[in-house]
Amino acid sequence: MSRGFVGAGTTRAKTGNTFIVRSALVLSILAAILIVLISLTVLSSNHLMNIDRTEVSNVPSNILPSYSTTSFESADGQTALQGWFFKTKDPISTIIVTHNSGSNRLPFGVEMIDMIEAWLDSGYNVFMFDLRNSGTSGGDICGYGYLEWQDVLGAISIVKQISVTTDVILYGIGTGCTAQLIAYDKLPDAGLTEAELNSYPENIRELDFDKSYIVGMIFDSPAKSSDDYIRPLVAQNEFLGVITQFLVPYAIRVSSSSDNVNLAAEIARLPMPILIIYGGHDTFIGADKITQIINERNRLNSGITDSAMISGAGYLEEYALNKNEYIRNVTDFLDTFFKVEI
Repeated sequence: MSRGFVGAGTTRAKTGNTFIVRSALVLSILAAILIVLISLTVLSSNHLMNIDRTEVSNVPSNILPSYSTTSFESADGQTALQGWFFKTKDPISTIIVTHNSGSNRLPFGVEMIDMIEAWLDSGYNVFMFDLRNSGTSGGDICGYGYLEWQDVLGAISIVKQISVTTDVILYGIGTGCTAQLIAYDKLPDAGLTEAELNSYPENIRELDFDKSYIVGMIFDSPAKSSDDYIRPLVAQNEFLGVITQFLVPYAIRVSSSSDNVNLAAEIARLPMPILIIYGGHDTFIGADKITQIINERNRLNSGITDSAMISGAGYLEEYALNKNEYIRNVTDFLDTFFKVEI
């Protein structure tokens, strides 16, 4: 009898040891996979945040409207930025252009001059600048809007100093949409008490404007979420990006001390006229997703909403494919909501 009990105990011991060994092996494999994913996430996020700056196109002086070169600081107080200020007579407002990551103050190259001239002829000052790590501005990393919102605030601040207009219109392209929406969200509402303003960071309190200074926004290819500009880049260009596309945006946000932003919800609620332009064949952000943003915006604010789909255009290809239609849509939007009838 005792021998039977000993045999049974030995069998249970062996079974228990086998379970422990197998569990340890599975955990080791999972740990190895986790380490690989973390390493790839860090490498991919570093790669995306350290892209080479794009230099500003050489524009013949005889075709560029008269402008003044402007140097100013980002709202972070640490990044030197450069831009161009185009001035017209008796301006209605000033349009501030915020370009896409990997671009510069001339997001559509020399062809952008036609739109600048159209704006000036319509009575708008224009301010175009290089975000950090772009063109001739300072900074050495790209935040896909998660850092650049501070540059937008810096641009608004300098425009308020050098322009005679009493407000501005923000025009974001690609990740510039993220930057300008975060910038707007960081600003205090109009009419707050001193006690309420004290809840804002010092660099925001020191700005000489609030949300009311921004009277309109133009969005070229807005995404539903701020991470949606990063995921396709990871999936298309990074090793095992199909998997790490869900991790890299988080790593970039952590590096930028920022949160994922529901851009669709922010756009829908904006209490000002907005224009959304996008390409009908956009597979990067997704034309269908942009249509959803427009539908939700129209549901809440149809009276101050305009949109234009450029047929056949992919992501950020609308201007290159049909420049005249693009300019006409922007001009019509400005005339509808901001032009003062005499």
